[in-house]
Amino acid sequence: MAIDRQKAPLRLRDIWSIRIRLQIAEKTRDLALFNLAIDSKLRACDLTKLRVRNIAHGAQVSSRDIVMQQKTRRPVQFEITDQTRTALCVWIHQAQLRSEDFLSPSRLHSSDHLSTRQCARIVKPWVTPIDLDLAMYGTHALRRTKAPLIYRRTKNLRAVRLLLGHTKQESTVGYLGIEVDDALDMAEQTEV
Repeated sequence: MAIDRQKAPLRLRDIWSIRIRLQIAEKTRDLALFNLAIDSKLRACDLTKLRVRNIAHGAQVSSRDIVMQQKTRRPVQFEITDQTRTALCVWIHQAQLRSEDFLSPSRLHSSDHLSTRQCARIVKPWVTPIDLDLAMYGTHALRRTKAPLIYRRTKNLRAVRLLLGHTKQESTVGYLGIEVDDALDMAEQTEV
């Protein structure tokens, strides 16, 4: 029997627990990275390679952006919410980042930006204090978090597929795990 190794999306209460902990601890970089990961729905390999110029023009952080995905070599658009823009502005100012700098600079001299492995290490102290199983919640859980929420509100599979940058609808259906949930929802709403 095959084991499903997909990372679970964070629940709303988990998102807020992590945000509040990061704010209290004054983890400016982590808060900006966490919020941007949730909003952008990018894979860690794309998230860690974002530069300031990708999301900001002068002192203003954009409300939307577009990035070429490393895996698919296809562009994907994403929104940047007000709270994420605020967190990013604080981080960019505090770290004195310039336009050409990476948003997630590495502290190691051998790399200009965080690696996906370093990013995974950063996620660990976000999820373990709120009793989430690290095996189920890693960097990809951040990518998977907002898409199901959007789908549940809109039932617009095509929109979610575009936001995730998937080329095939089947990929998005499997990714969201909506087939069974939707079938049960429809069955519950159908009275005979």
